[in-house]
Parts: sequence; structure tokens; C-alpha cells
Amino acid sequence: MTVRLALIGAGRIAKVHAAAIQSLEDADLVAVADAMPGAAEALAARCGSRVMGIDEIAAHQDIDAVLICTPTDTHAGLIELFAKAGKHVFCEKPVDLDVKRATEVVRIADKAKIKLMLGFNRRYDPNFAAVRKAIDEGKIGAVEMVTITSRDPRAPDLSYASRSGGIFRDMTIHDLDMARFMLGEEPIWVSAHASVLVEPEFSQIGDFDSATVILETASGKQAVISNSRRATYGYDQRVEVHGSLGVLNAENQTENSVRLGTTQGYASAPLLSFFMTRYTASYAGEIEEFVTCIAEDRAPMTTGKDGVLALKLANACIASVEQHKRVAV
Repeated sequence: MTVRLALIGAGRIAKVHAAAIQSLEDADLVAVADAMPGAAEALAARCGSRVMGIDEIAAHQDIDAVLICTPTDTHAGLIELFAKAGKHVFCEKPVDLDVKRATEVVRIADKAKIKLMLGFNRRYDPNFAAVRKAIDEGKIGAVEMVTITSRDPRAPDLSYASRSGGIFRDMTIHDLDMARFMLGEEPIWVSAHASVLVEPEFSQIGDFDSATVILETASGKQAVISNSRRATYGYDQRVEVHGSLGVLNAENQTENSVRLGTTQGYASAPLLSFFMTRYTASYAGEIEEFVTCIAEDRAPMTTGKDGVLALKLANACIASVEQHKRVAV
């Protein structure tokens, strides 16, 4: 079975997904839509597909599924449109900035009996997936504590940040999903701290660029997340899972694995520069999962429900910062 796909959006992440689609034998990129016609035409020409309008894609009988790669505030409406049109949907996070609206959209997708997959790509990273597999195999016994470090090389521009929903719903939400993935239990308490240390202009839009989060589950398991919009040394992405029998570490990835040793000490290659290079394999893995779950008629690993649960945690982080206290999810 060949799954016929359309891209909604032709920006940076859409180009990454287009490359992943083209690498799969059982997927075909049929159409591209974007609010900027020139961007849609350029990507469609590169991929050998057609430029179509959103309504045309929704009505097209030969398109099985869509990938939504548009700004956050368009996600819910597009998911609803395509779900009602009977198209399977892959959507970048979050579903929406409002939990009630996100929950409603997930119900609409369920009622339409379509696959709704959320773009929590880090679950598909080979290293993080290997950590989860080792946990499942009992290599470190019972999970007790999870530590996640996620720091961007630089802050996004203000125009993007102002539409993103803020650091917790744009950046930390990936780590909140990763914490759920590694803990194996749902967090019920959240303590969050945030400040502006990198870009003073973020204060103007009520956002932050530096954050620390502590999650607690009913059994007492904990996860600590460290976020920054500035890492001068590269894209810092690490996970540690501590258990009753040992510890698992997924370390940073560098441009190569060579280490130079001299009388001055040891030096290694720089870290990979940003998410498009660091998570190339995970982006390919998530698109393969989306295509496969359609072909096999099963639920994807990261569902709309996962999107709602991560959003609830992100909103709890915001409430904790605003109220200066530990809050219940």
C-alpha cells in the first residue's frame, strides 16, 4: 500500500518531513499547500508534487493523509477540517494552546476514526528509544529519577516566540513528553521556575528563555527538566534515567566521534548545531511511523491524547511560575 500525503506548510520543518517522505518506498508526497505561494511552489517543484489549496486537499479523493506544519494557532482548525474530511493527520505540537479546544479536536478525530499523530519526534530518536527499551528490559530496575537537559543554541526571533505559546508550550513540551515516556507514569505535581536571562525582549511578550521544571508522580518518581534558549557550545540534548539497579545515559551528539589528546588535554568535535541535524533520524522515524500506522491500521506511538497530556503539563508549569508554588496537574 502506498500512502498518499499532502504537506500543509512549506517552511523549515515541512522541508525536513518532505525529505523523510521521499526516502520511504510506500509513501508519496502528492501535494503542498502554503499561505505563501512561492514557498509552496518551490517545495512542490523540488519533490515532484503539486501545489493545492487547503480545501482542495481536504476534498481530494486520492490523498490519504496530511502533515500539518503551520504556526501553532492554526493547528486545531486544520486538524478539525481534515479529520471531518476523513484524512489521517500528523500535526506538529501542540494541538492547541487551550486544553479544552485541544481535547475537543482530539475527540473530533476519534469520532472520525482517523489516525491523529503528534510530532513528539524525540521518542523516535534511536538513542532515547534505546534508553526506553533498556528500561522495559529491566536493565536498571525500577525507574526512580529522570534528568532531561534541553538547551537551544540561540533564542527564536520575537515574531515566532509571540505566536508559539511561550517556552513551556513550545520548547519544554517536548521534554514533558519525554519525561512521561521515560517515567512510565503520569506526573501529578509540577514545580516550575522561569526567568529572562538571554533575550530581554521576551519580557515584553510575557515569555521566558530559561526554565527549570520538577515533575512528581503518585509513586514519588521525579523528573527534572533544564531548559535554556542559549547554549553557546551547541545544541545540548541529554537524558539520564536513574533506577534501583543502575543508570542509563543518552549523551550529546557531536559532529564526529574523534577525540584529540595532547599535552593540553583532550578535545572533541563540536556538538551538532540544531534540531534539524541532531534529530534527523528521529524525524525520519516519526514519518515512517505515521505511514506505517496508516498502512497497518493501528494507533501511532504518539497520539492526540499524548498531545493533550503534555499540554496540561505545560499549562501547569505556567501556573506554577505565576503562582510561585507547586501545583497539581
